[in-house]
Amino acid sequence: MARSGEMSIGERIKVLRQAKNLTQEELATRAGLTKGFISQVERNLTSLSVESLIGILDALDEKPSNFFNGAFEEKIVFKLEDRVDLEMEGVKGFQILIPAAQNRLLDPALLELRSGERTPEGEPHEGEEFGFVLSGSVELVLGGKAQKVKKGECFYYKATRKHYIINKLKATAVLLWVSSPPNF
Repeated sequence: MARSGEMSIGERIKVLRQAKNLTQEELATRAGLTKGFISQVERNLTSLSVESLIGILDALDEKPSNFFNGAFEEKIVFKLEDRVDLEMEGVKGFQILIPAAQNRLLDPALLELRSGERTPEGEPHEGEEFGFVLSGSVELVLGGKAQKVKKGECFYYKATRKHYIINKLKATAVLLWVSSPPNF
């Protein structure tokens, strides 16, 4: 078996389930999910929402901090299949690029905003945020003031004011977004 630092989320869930002598069906019932979904998760064929992951970990009686503690410490290169798709209040194109970022200083994500989509308004918090527009154009609204950010441009700010990002154009915008400390 691979060391814990090399296991995927699905593999870790499978190991925990087997250690607790649960079938996929029993875990699915406890977590309020389907057996097929659990099977896909364990084989890394589907993405997990935070809500589903928390439900599975609760059903396994495993704390999220224990589940991720050190799970990816040795990993340096992260591949496409390592990404975690999340839905951020109506924004479906949101991917955490480095799993278990709560153990790191930076939280990089890939954000795809379709026409008219916007991120939820972030409350002021300690930390800093950086974004680089890979394609399209967005407006960064920081403290009520909007600033256009086009392809090839970036933004950087201390997150001490309310903030959100909106795509007012017809073309989809894609951003690399990094938060420190992690808050996604």
